[in-house]
Amino acid sequence: MDQLLIRGGTPLEGSVRVSGAKNAALPNIAAGLLTDGDLRLANVPRLKDIETISRLLRHMGAAVEGDAAGGLTVSGRAVSRFEAPYNLVRTMRASVLVLGPLVARFGRARVSLPGGCAIGPRPINLHLAGLKQMGAEIDLSEGYVEAKAPRLHGARIVFDIKTVTGTENLLMAAALAEGTTVLENAACEPEVQDLAALLNAMGARIRGAGTDSITVEGVPALTGASHRIIADRIEAGTFAVAAAITRGDVTLTDCAPEHMVAVLGKLREAGAEVTAGPGSLRVRMGARPVAVNVQTAPYPGFATDMQAQLMALMSVANGRSVITETVFENRFMHVNELLRMGADIKIAGGAAFVQGVPRLRGAPVMATDLRASASLVLAALVAEGKTVVHRIYHLDRGYETIEKRLAALGADVRRVRE
Repeated sequence: MDQLLIRGGTPLEGSVRVSGAKNAALPNIAAGLLTDGDLRLANVPRLKDIETISRLLRHMGAAVEGDAAGGLTVSGRAVSRFEAPYNLVRTMRASVLVLGPLVARFGRARVSLPGGCAIGPRPINLHLAGLKQMGAEIDLSEGYVEAKAPRLHGARIVFDIKTVTGTENLLMAAALAEGTTVLENAACEPEVQDLAALLNAMGARIRGAGTDSITVEGVPALTGASHRIIADRIEAGTFAVAAAITRGDVTLTDCAPEHMVAVLGKLREAGAEVTAGPGSLRVRMGARPVAVNVQTAPYPGFATDMQAQLMALMSVANGRSVITETVFENRFMHVNELLRMGADIKIAGGAAFVQGVPRLRGAPVMATDLRASASLVLAALVAEGKTVVHRIYHLDRGYETIEKRLAALGADVRRVRE
């Protein structure tokens, strides 16, 4: 098993290109199940989660081929299996995104209940309730969801709470349903907008993506298409925090600052100089950060996927900050590891009270989930001495060769075998 060895204390300087968005690439790849045409995707990140969903589609009979330029071609014309087995689904919750496309195009699906990061319960009941409203028969048996429908029909679906994967799953299902579907209280995330843009390029009729009310007029069939995946706003935010926490000067290229308004606002409030341009972002920090309060919220609010990274920054800030998590109930597991590095953090309910300390100390730490692992890397970049980050397979799910890219910015970091 790999681990990262990091010696902190070096300000990061230089330029880094932001990868394509993992959370956009996964539903876009799943959309390949909706057509027998070729789906050509550009700017696909090279990540463990991409490998996982590619294996899953190949298991079903789809062809998934990558190229050296970061492209991926998906062909669903030979799909002959309609099951997503536990051994492929258990490591990645996003595997449930095949459910809607399979039922919509083939009339049936058998999908294992999903796994993924242990950051609190994320049930798929809203996905299933929506499919039921569209005419699917749903059965839960032996850890699997079985769904059947001769053809889905349009419906007005009101989500109890905002759900990104639920919105995406039903968006794909509705694209081939008979009649009109309206998704109310839908997720507004850029990744949802990106999926809608791809589906429209395939011949779907979708209006309102990016708002909380999306209308889909079903069509009989979809075609192949070409599409470039948007930049990863969470990866960009992580590198932006890396610049701030090390008091460095980093320029991000191929990014989308317009998708990061809440995060950039907090960085500016903390004292960073942030300059945004078309497709680029420069973050400079010349002094110790100032403590700021943060509350996570669905987009366009502060992303829960950036909470752990900001907590690392606040752990060395001047003053006391309150970080409130409202999206996932178990997303403070990185706190105990930051405490091992000398952070002063107390948890009460859904809030973390962070008293900034002048410095952190290197220590052996263990990643518990994807974004927690990023926070530990950020803390290690500024800590005195050596930090060893264990279980970085979490990190590899969402960050493409992060150690090489940090090293190119001047960080003392390397991947080693335990």
